Amino acid sequence: MSTTDGIERFGYRQELRRTVGFADLVFYGLIFMVPIAPFGIFGTAFQISHGMVALAYLVALIALMFTAWSYARMSAEFPMTGGVYNYAGRGISAPVGFLSGWMILLDYLLLPILLYIIAAIAMASIVPAVPVWIWLLVFIAVNTVINATGMKMTIGVIRLFIVGEMLVLALFLVLGVSAVLSGKAEFSFDPIFNPGEFSFGLVLGAASITVLSFLGFDGIALLAEENRGRAKQLGRAMALALMLAGLLFIAQTWVAALLVPDPEALINADPSVRPADQQLLDNAFYNSAEVAGGSFLFTTCALATALAWGIADTMVAQVASSRLIYAMARDRQLPRFLSKVSVRFAVPTNAIYLAAALSLVVGMTVFEFAGAGPGIFKLLGITATGNSVGFLTSIINFGAICSFLALHVAVIWHFVFKKRSRRLFSDLVIPLCGLGVLGSVAYFNSAPAQFTGLVWLGIGLIILIGLYVAGRKPTLTRTLDEQGDSFHAAPKRHA
Repeated sequence: MSTTDGIERFGYRQELRRTVGFADLVFYGLIFMVPIAPFGIFGTAFQISHGMVALAYLVALIALMFTAWSYARMSAEFPMTGGVYNYAGRGISAPVGFLSGWMILLDYLLLPILLYIIAAIAMASIVPAVPVWIWLLVFIAVNTVINATGMKMTIGVIRLFIVGEMLVLALFLVLGVSAVLSGKAEFSFDPIFNPGEFSFGLVLGAASITVLSFLGFDGIALLAEENRGRAKQLGRAMALALMLAGLLFIAQTWVAALLVPDPEALINADPSVRPADQQLLDNAFYNSAEVAGGSFLFTTCALATALAWGIADTMVAQVASSRLIYAMARDRQLPRFLSKVSVRFAVPTNAIYLAAALSLVVGMTVFEFAGAGPGIFKLLGITATGNSVGFLTSIINFGAICSFLALHVAVIWHFVFKKRSRRLFSDLVIPLCGLGVLGSVAYFNSAPAQFTGLVWLGIGLIILIGLYVAGRKPTLTRTLDEQGDSFHAAPKRHA
């Protein structure tokens, strides 16, 4: 690895172990996105898009390809963990970086909870006798043990899950296409474009849900200090993982949409009026799988969702959240003890334990997990198996989109205004396209999610003001000479 790709030039000491190669980065991004991610939210996406679920995934893919480009530009410029927190902080200013990190922290903290819920729903359809909160404890314990023992173990488990998920997906696609060809369903282009139902608001609203399936490609940037290759391969890995996942998502949702037993019933499902409709939404993909391959494929897809979302995806989500917490703590924008790194395993153990504890506490108190407590959402009329899944999805996506918007602004500000870049297509046009598409998706997000996201942003602003009052204003090690574009020696900062 070139010394110019090291973090020493930014004033930090290399403490995390560089064991992750290009293929590992791609696998990490894929498993974070989950190749079978649409299984769990297919019903909601189908309903909101009025059946054009494949188009909703295509729009989300296009939007995030612009974002992947901006990530690639900034990850090559600042090859360190922290992702958008560091990119916005160094590209614009430290306070903006703090708020960007704070917004995407909403994504990384709530995403595992959502994944646990969807996994629990899937497991409940297979083993209803086991309480949901038991599955929560099992999933959290397994993930924490794996992550605390180092990235080598985590990468090994990731590869195993990728193989398993791809086998299940291949089985569904083969049986699904065979079912269409045999006449069990009629082939149609409606899942990708239905002129009788299409509207920009409809598709962008659905894309605000399907974006969830792609969240995770950005987690590759958080492994910058564990990447053993050149910094530029982070961007290449993001783009490849995103494209592969997008093609898989479009293919499986297209086939599943053709096999939906009763499309009108799914589109018109209203759990608030007919509680039984929630099961119709939750099991929409599995019902399509049953049309293709009977009860065997229904159970196989449900079990695969439970394991993929409950272990594989939450495991890498815990990695991402712990690296973000570690990066912010290293800069004293979170309590310093969270930057402690295990000498034996070279991972931020305290940050990992905090991420696990938050998942446990929030999961047991916010949602009504089989008698684990009344749940805040229940008091608001939202149940764990009700529309809390769609609501949480919208909140997570809104937080991520806000941070991605900051990323695009950071690219423009850093390269065009500060470095006077002449690469206007890559450093201005593409980020502006990303801003436009993502801004439209955020606009058509649900109003409650927008309100919750803005409340979270307000809390971040209060904390930011508190840091200034306490004399701990956000600062990042600045080694770049803004005038001469050269690097100065910076004092070592021990994490």
